[in-house]
Amino acid sequence: MPPKRKTRRIMMKSGTRSKRIRVSATVTALVLSLFAGTGAFAASADEPAPYSAEEHALAANDGNEAPPADPVRLQLLGITDFHGYLRALNDSSNGKINSPGGPIVVGGAAYNAAHLKRLKEGHDNSIVVSIGDNFSGWPFEVDAYKNEPTVEFLNAIGVEVSAAGNHEFDISADFLTKHMMNGKCFGTRGEDSCYEDSTGKPFHGSDFDYISANVRDARSGQLVLKPYFIKRIPDGRGGTIPVGFIGLTEAATFTKEQMSYQVGSLYADEAPPEGENLPADENARALLEPANRYAKELQEQGVETIVLLLHEGGSHRGYFNGCVNPFGPAVEFAKYASPAIDVILTGHWHASFNCMIDDPDGNPRPVMEGSNHGRLISEVNLSIDPVTKDVIRERTVAANHPVTRDIAPDPEVERIVSYWAERGGEKWAEPLAELTGDLTRVRNEHGESALADVIADAFYETARTGTPQPADFALTSGVPKRDLLYAKGTNPADKDGLLTFGEYAEANGTHSSEVVVTYTGEQIDRILEQQWTVKADGTEQFDPLNVSYNVRYAYDKSRPIGDRIDPERVLIDGKPLKPGKTYRVATSGTLLISGPAVYPEVAHYTNPVRIASWPVVEYLKKKKVIGVPELNRIVPAEPQP
Repeated sequence: MPPKRKTRRIMMKSGTRSKRIRVSATVTALVLSLFAGTGAFAASADEPAPYSAEEHALAANDGNEAPPADPVRLQLLGITDFHGYLRALNDSSNGKINSPGGPIVVGGAAYNAAHLKRLKEGHDNSIVVSIGDNFSGWPFEVDAYKNEPTVEFLNAIGVEVSAAGNHEFDISADFLTKHMMNGKCFGTRGEDSCYEDSTGKPFHGSDFDYISANVRDARSGQLVLKPYFIKRIPDGRGGTIPVGFIGLTEAATFTKEQMSYQVGSLYADEAPPEGENLPADENARALLEPANRYAKELQEQGVETIVLLLHEGGSHRGYFNGCVNPFGPAVEFAKYASPAIDVILTGHWHASFNCMIDDPDGNPRPVMEGSNHGRLISEVNLSIDPVTKDVIRERTVAANHPVTRDIAPDPEVERIVSYWAERGGEKWAEPLAELTGDLTRVRNEHGESALADVIADAFYETARTGTPQPADFALTSGVPKRDLLYAKGTNPADKDGLLTFGEYAEANGTHSSEVVVTYTGEQIDRILEQQWTVKADGTEQFDPLNVSYNVRYAYDKSRPIGDRIDPERVLIDGKPLKPGKTYRVATSGTLLISGPAVYPEVAHYTNPVRIASWPVVEYLKKKKVIGVPELNRIVPAEPQP
């Protein structure tokens, strides 16, 4: 059975009033866009007024015995793709947003909180939501403390529900559900997780739910999170109106390169084949069925006001409150999604737009995205009929508000930001290990570097224990951003030979998804051969891989590409590689997901088991003293007699 259509008010015999109010809403959006950057967004968007005398008269003409009850107002305030950007920055990517009047300085958690409080003024019913990618941020003070600072901020501003974005799964589904949501500690409390927050209390998790209607556990096929959340608001008549929020995570999350590795552990509902009344965009098609299914389920529970938190995006050819030639999966999705859905708030693309797009019944509904890193707040004001408990679409008003810094920052959140910035400085100086010399990232002619070797060793050591099928060796890729040098750096806490947490984070980040997979010896040989390729211009390209300390192999560059390595001369723990034997190989999720573009054979692994998220940091802490490895794992083959 298809989803039930949205109910329409029956107080009018003609479309005269509907058309007039629809035009009014359009003009309101246009006026708001013209005033972007002038300070007009410090106040709330225009709200629908109570029913006018004319509207009451129209209702009477429809044969109603009594005037209709005035609509219940509901304000939605949304943020998206915050990514832990607590501090107010000044660069163009994080601290500014373009407007018709030029760039506006925006952002910062304390200013977000202040604007949210100002926008809420005069609203009896206001709900703060997030459209996902709240954490897995890149600011050091957030990343170093396992994203716990971001959750403290989100709790402080009163977020009530959040869609799960793709980056919510960067560590693992368990990390999201057990730690970030429910506050379960791992490792040593205060050292590895459950740090004291700005009030001196240990991390307790989010005060709100994460929802996703399309991310499933591969073992059970069950949803990892609840598909929706229901909030009840007063109806002004002694009862309540249920408001449903459906969460969706962009469908390509688990098949593309990102920080996490999810293949084999999670998956998203797949897109149906192209067909009539379906979007051409595959990502949009994949989201349509779960959205419609749970909209129908909510209606069956008596929920008629439905909001979709869609962590999939779109964009347009204009500024943050415009809708000029919109495009993208979210835009295509909106044209086909159930008319039961009244509002679609999007994310993921780090874009900004404010559209009214007709649903399949021809009724406009807001579809909007609010940039990223705390630069915009999306506001939607709804009017809800207290009798039908449904949104009166014609009276919807929406706007994106720049988080300007021309108001006083919120003192509570400013204290949170200052606290974590100070803790970040402490964490940067925290000792990880002692170095006996420089760990440089520059590769020699055979593809080895000291720092890459140490990272491969960390993956191998981590995967030798704690898993039912220990790794036989490690195979990694990539070049760190910086060398790790013996000489002390500029930080006052540094000294010669000391490797601090911050120094390593700047060189190679803090976490890597480590996975152990199975390859045959024949596959390993092919992967090693694929380090050499021919470019389009006919020249040779070398993309070296890194191996752990228990591997030695020789290559013969005089041989043709694809035939440079003799399996007999690939030694693992001193024994030649056997083509028919299977090996457990420790590697990174990044290599498994993005590596096949360079090393096609990498994609054909079996039996993946994800085992660690911070393998190198933990290795360095456990090892305590790190020597400079001899670069002798990969050597040129000696001429055969």
